[in-house]
Amino acid sequence: MRIVRALDHVPAAARGPAVALGNFDGVHRGHEGVLDVTRAAAGKLGAPFGVLTFEPHPRQEFRPQDPPFRLTPFRAKALRLRALGLDALYVARFDRKFSQRTADAFVRDVLVAGMGVRHVVTGEDFAFGHQRRGTAALLQQWGDRAGFGVTLVAPVGGADAVKSSRVRALLNEGKPAEAAGMLGDWWRVVGRVRHGDARGRTLGYPTANLLLGDLLQPRFGVYAVRATVAGEGKARPAVASLGVRPMFGGIIPLLEVHLFDYAGDLYGRELCVDVIEYLRPEATFADLPALVRQMDADSARARAVLADPAYAAGRFRAATG
Repeated sequence: MRIVRALDHVPAAARGPAVALGNFDGVHRGHEGVLDVTRAAAGKLGAPFGVLTFEPHPRQEFRPQDPPFRLTPFRAKALRLRALGLDALYVARFDRKFSQRTADAFVRDVLVAGMGVRHVVTGEDFAFGHQRRGTAALLQQWGDRAGFGVTLVAPVGGADAVKSSRVRALLNEGKPAEAAGMLGDWWRVVGRVRHGDARGRTLGYPTANLLLGDLLQPRFGVYAVRATVAGEGKARPAVASLGVRPMFGGIIPLLEVHLFDYAGDLYGRELCVDVIEYLRPEATFADLPALVRQMDADSARARAVLADPAYAAGRFRAATG
C-alpha cells in the first residue's frame, strides 16, 4: 500500500483512484461497508483502490481542549486499511489553513486537480469544507461537472448505526466486547514499554507500562487482555490495570499489563494489547497484602475469561469475514 501525503503532486501510479472519503477512526464495520463499495468501483474502473483521510483528526484542530478520543492512531489505522487491501492511502494534513478551504476548493484542488479521482464513495452524512458546508448534493454536482462518479453509502445498522462515537461510548462504559462487535475486532492499544517504578515486580506482578497519548481513555479499571510482543507473533493472555493508580498517588493514566507466564525483558519493546473484558473499577486497598489478594483474584478471573470461547481472539474477524 502506497501512502501519499503530497496531494498536489500525486505520483502517476496513484492518480485516478476510486477513493473512500472520511476520517475512518477505528476502521469499524460501518467503514468497511464504504470500503467494500469503493473496492467494487475500483475493480470496475480498473483504478487504484484508495482512501482519503485527514491527519490529525479534525476534532483535534477544532476542539483541542477535549479529552483524548482517538480509537486508532495513524499507524494503526494505516495497518488496518492495508490489511483490507488498499492500493493507496491519501493523507490530507488537517491544520488551520486546510480547515479554511471552501468545499468547492477542496473538491476542485484536491479531488479533481490533485488526485484526478474517478469515483468517490462516502457516507450519506459526511460533511466537508469550511464550516462543513460541503454536502452530498454538492459532491454529486461536482461529479457531474468534472466527470467522476459518486456513491453515497447509508449507515450500517439503520437506527443503531455503527459509528465511531458509539464505539467510544461503549469503551467509556467498560463494554469492550460490544465495542469490538462494532469495530469488527478487539480494540487495541499499541505502544512501547516504558520504565515504571517496578512496584509490580516487588508484588509478584511485573507489568509492562504503556502511555495512551492521544488515544481514547476507556473506563478506568482492571481488564482481561491479550498482549503480543512485537517480533514474537503470539498473543498471550494477560491482565491489565488502566488508570492513575489512586493507591499510590498517580496522576498520568497508564495501561499496566501483566503477561501470564512470561519472563522476558519487555522494556523498550513494542506491545500490542487487545482489550477483551472489563473486570472491575479502580480501587484502593487497606494495605499491600490486600492489594495482592485482589490481584490474585483478578488474574484468576482474567484467565477464565480468556479461556472462554466467547472471547476467542478471532471471534469478530470470523463474524465479519
